[in-house]
Amino acid sequence: MSLVEEAVVFLAAAVITVPLFKRMGMGAVLGYLTAGVLIGPWLFGFVNDVENILHFSELGVVLLLFVIGLELRPSRLWELRRPVFGLGGAQVAATGLVLAAAGMALGLPGTTALTVGLVLSLSSTAFALQILAEKKQLTSHYGRASFAILLFQDLAAIPLLALIPLLGAGSAGQPWSLVAAFKAVAVVVAVVAGGRWLLRPFLRLAASAASHEVFVAAALLVVVGTALLVHLAGLSMALGAFLAGVLLADSEYRHELEADIDPFKGLLLGLFFIAVGMSINLGLVLHRPLAVLGLVIGLMTLKSLVLYGLGRAAKQSHGSAVNLALFISQGGEFAFVLFGAAAGAQVLDKALADLLVVVVSVSMAVTPLLVTLNEKVLKIGLAADKPREFDRIETREHRVIIAGFGRFGQMIARTLRMKKIPFTALEASFEQVDFVRKFGNKIYFGDASRLDLLRAARADQAEVFVLAIDDIEASVKTAEMVKKHYPHLKIYARARNRVHAYRLMDVGVVRLIRETFLSSLELARDVLIALGHSRMEADEAMRRFREHDEALLERQHKIHHDEAQLIAAARQGAQELERLFEQDNTLPNEQPRGQRP
Repeated sequence: MSLVEEAVVFLAAAVITVPLFKRMGMGAVLGYLTAGVLIGPWLFGFVNDVENILHFSELGVVLLLFVIGLELRPSRLWELRRPVFGLGGAQVAATGLVLAAAGMALGLPGTTALTVGLVLSLSSTAFALQILAEKKQLTSHYGRASFAILLFQDLAAIPLLALIPLLGAGSAGQPWSLVAAFKAVAVVVAVVAGGRWLLRPFLRLAASAASHEVFVAAALLVVVGTALLVHLAGLSMALGAFLAGVLLADSEYRHELEADIDPFKGLLLGLFFIAVGMSINLGLVLHRPLAVLGLVIGLMTLKSLVLYGLGRAAKQSHGSAVNLALFISQGGEFAFVLFGAAAGAQVLDKALADLLVVVVSVSMAVTPLLVTLNEKVLKIGLAADKPREFDRIETREHRVIIAGFGRFGQMIARTLRMKKIPFTALEASFEQVDFVRKFGNKIYFGDASRLDLLRAARADQAEVFVLAIDDIEASVKTAEMVKKHYPHLKIYARARNRVHAYRLMDVGVVRLIRETFLSSLELARDVLIALGHSRMEADEAMRRFREHDEALLERQHKIHHDEAQLIAAARQGAQELERLFEQDNTLPNEQPRGQRP
């Protein structure tokens, strides 16, 4: 069968099965798996080159991790260090030991049992993250915990790969393992360091061509090139793509990169799931059905118990811990590589490796089915973690919409209420909504970045949009949405700091206040008066400082993507301000301090 004919088979199978399974409420992943089983070598046999297709389609997992990396700023990733290394490390260690003990109970030698246990402790990044994204649960408690555990598992795969030859060949494998470890660390450091200095200029060069096709090609080159570089060091390609995404999370190209990569990610991920379905050895399943069924049940049960216990230990609710166990209790795609390496190193025999690969594949296939079964029938743990629905907004037209009802938004609301000006207030935190309502405030629970809620708030009839959201990403996203769909609205925005101000100015917001700027000036004025300066002189000093700083902000905004120019402009601005105040101090007839009228 030619390449074109195979492509037609893949597309036809996906187009037929995926909509059918989604209509039945069973999800796209299970549809892709079924398509793979149908067209694979064990049923209709339309496609037989399963291994090469599986390797190629892993690019879908690579692109998925890149897009997830784009959603995580480096500061946010640093905040995740405890769940990644704490919860993730505990999961791999505890699950590996429990499964190793089970293996020894079934008669496996200690070394073989430990290898099998550690390999099976890893879960499928592609399956879990895709299902979480499909269910819109990536930001839930168990979604974040799942991501942290999966990220650690990706990091743990390379030490496992280095450990397997050591277990099989004795001390002879040790030098190779140490060299591989140092090489892997060096490549990761090089990617992080080089990415900071090279990726943005490279994308800026591609964008200067003013060609969408060139930028798409550059985006793919960044992802695949970084993934390949990391893979040459023996690490996961997905980990390399994730690092590239994190490095670009704060860049001005983030949204465009995500939009350009998304179609390729969707197609290749679908191909990956089809390839996993094709790789399921139905002959072995039919020959040893009880063994396969028993091992799949044992694997997922033991893994689920460990995950549930860790979830509860991490102070998650019962429902959140149950869902954590459901989503990542399967085996992972690294098992295909690791069991092959273990068989090659004679840590376990080829027949056992083949059986375990089938068990992992079946556990992957069962995962979306279990999630759907729990969601539709069992409903274990869903009621406790069911997200609260947004409030229904009354359809009255108000001249002002306030997005964000924390301390900043409340001050504006109190002023408007005092002047009897009606407004609509939106707040995305239901805890804050419930707290504020206790004091008699009228406020709606809702995400102001959602177009349907802006429509319900009658943004088309409003005059002023007050952007008082505390979270920088949510603030910028809301500003983009309002600017795009309601350009007539005058946006008055609160900025956390200068960086936040630059990003709002990039969107086109011109009326903004940095939240501590005016209060700092007010306090500086009082300090000058306390030191003997007259009120008039203190007021004039603050007026000059404010004018200078706002002009500097405008100048720095034009160059804020260039760190070197930004630093130079800041130094120049400080020198200008110093000269300005020196001129004031050298005016004629200046009186000594403390003797002003």
